[in-house]
Amino acid sequence: MKFNIPTVLTLMRILLIPVLVLVYYWPHSWTNILAAAIFAFASITDWADGWIARRFNMMSRFGAFLDPVADKLMVAVALVLAVQHHPTSWMSLWVSVIIGREIAVSALREWMAEIGHRGKVKVALLGKIKTTVQMVAITCLLYRDDFLGLPIFSIGEWMLAAAAILTLWSGFDYLRAAWPSLMDESDA
Repeated sequence: MKFNIPTVLTLMRILLIPVLVLVYYWPHSWTNILAAAIFAFASITDWADGWIARRFNMMSRFGAFLDPVADKLMVAVALVLAVQHHPTSWMSLWVSVIIGREIAVSALREWMAEIGHRGKVKVALLGKIKTTVQMVAITCLLYRDDFLGLPIFSIGEWMLAAAAILTLWSGFDYLRAAWPSLMDESDA
């Protein structure tokens, strides 16, 4: 296994998960700012590691495996923190939709790769838009306080609802692309 810049950025995202949790629960008035900054930084490294890997031909099998794992772990932990802070039925619903879709799509991608149809469930533009909305929403939810008169937490809630809807839509697109393979009994 060769460590390169994209892989190091991905590993750093995984190492930031316990830091995010500790900072989030640290009893100081400014920890919400630091927690939001840690998540925003992790989100930027998610974009950066992929861009660097493609731009400078630093792609690796290990990196291709680890990157989505790091993303899903960071997002799931941050969403659980948001629900714990604001345990409403709507917040729980949106978070459940997002985490549930991530598990389902990961399983679908794994199965499609196993039967040799990996290309049918590639990341599409809608998935990238969903991820961007989701990352901004989670950053707002972690920040929690108003900023320059803007209700950042409420903005985060609405963006999370939008991310959940985009999550369902993109999940449906993945399922639709994989449906012929799912129904083909000759691969069984």
